[in-house]
Amino acid sequence: MSTALPSSHTQSEPEQSHTFVLIHGASHGGWCWRFVADALRAQGHRVFTPTLTGQGERRHLLNAVTSLDVPITDIENLLEAEELEDVVLVGHSYGGLVASGVADRRPGALRSLVFLDSLLVESGKTAMDILPRHIVEERMARIEESGRPLEMQPPTLSAMGIPDDHPRAAWVRRRVTPHPLATYRTPLTLRNPIGNGLPCTYVHCTQPSYDTLAPVRAWVRSLEGWHWEELASGHDAMVLDPDLLADLLVRLALRTA
Repeated sequence: MSTALPSSHTQSEPEQSHTFVLIHGASHGGWCWRFVADALRAQGHRVFTPTLTGQGERRHLLNAVTSLDVPITDIENLLEAEELEDVVLVGHSYGGLVASGVADRRPGALRSLVFLDSLLVESGKTAMDILPRHIVEERMARIEESGRPLEMQPPTLSAMGIPDDHPRAAWVRRRVTPHPLATYRTPLTLRNPIGNGLPCTYVHCTQPSYDTLAPVRAWVRSLEGWHWEELASGHDAMVLDPDLLADLLVRLALRTA
């Protein structure tokens, strides 16, 4: 008797259907990908939108996040538990650090990497090392004022590129949560060059551009072999323009076919 699991795909689907794992940014959760995931699934793609430990509906575990290793392991475990392969791994903002770590450890499960307005660092560096000094000082001051030394306070909607009068502004405001500070203060340790030889695309969200990431974008421009895209949306493009982003992700997946 065969023990093979039934496939949800038809024989004609594999060349057109892709598997996406979407990693959210700081203070967010899997919830932020809702509309992008809907658009991708409507096109026949498999989509996973995990919430990293200590954030979103898992915010009660914030104290368990002692280093950047914890969220990287979250995604490693997802790849293993779901037996995923040929994955288009997308990291938004802070999620770029997580995606970098996953690519270093599990490249065989991945098809390509997409860094969506991502925070990226060289091996041995922390997020705080590359962010503009005044931004670091502002964030640390907010932590001190809050009296909660393990938590970075959620960013403002304007920092995410979301206007106060946007139809989803209140929806986002209700869902953002404090972020584990340890993930910004512990170094990203890589055994291989960033991207680990996989096809890599950096997507710069340009309307408006998130100036905090200017040093990151300047560094990425110097990386050999990386593809560059620009998206006419704000930093939280998955909320602002989910259909536009979904179409871009599919196009980028097809580039590596």
